[in-house]
Amino acid sequence: METATNPLSRKAQIDQVATDLFRRRGFAATSMRELAAALGIEAGSIYSHIRSKEEILHRICFGLAESFMGGLRAAQTELPATPAGQLRRAIENHVRVLIQDTAASAVFLHEWRHLSEPALTEFQHLRQQYEAEFRELIAQGVQTGDLYTPDPAFAALTLLASLNWLPTWYRPDGPLTADQIAQRLTDQLLDGLAY
Repeated sequence: METATNPLSRKAQIDQVATDLFRRRGFAATSMRELAAALGIEAGSIYSHIRSKEEILHRICFGLAESFMGGLRAAQTELPATPAGQLRRAIENHVRVLIQDTAASAVFLHEWRHLSEPALTEFQHLRQQYEAEFRELIAQGVQTGDLYTPDPAFAALTLLASLNWLPTWYRPDGPLTADQIAQRLTDQLLDGLAY
């Protein structure tokens, strides 16, 4: 008889526990020994599953970067095809990625600086590209007259900073669903840009 839930693989368990530790203690303050203890395994045996804790950080950061970019790409191809409509979808998709795993999102937002080269430069490039595409959507919206801001770069940074605060206050058992939060945040942020 099959069980209703599939247990996580050992690597997935390690990622999950490490993500929680990185969020609570920070990447630098979390040791492999602490990670092994939290998993209930011997410190030496953890290396049969992963090479280093940076390997986990790399998976978290680049996995979420891929999810954010995927959400942005989807927004850019969805209807309505106006820049303002695409920006609305991009914001909603950004919120959904953040909410999907708030511990991983917090690590992504705050611990990426601990990546070593060349991963650090690659990650920074992805962040800059993502921000640039938000700026471009806002600038296009200004050109069409759907949005107003004297500074699309500042508006993009303000939007992303406002959204990226979400992992610190979101609670899955709160009164609003992920979709309701996405819609409310989008409405709140875009009302400041609309004529």
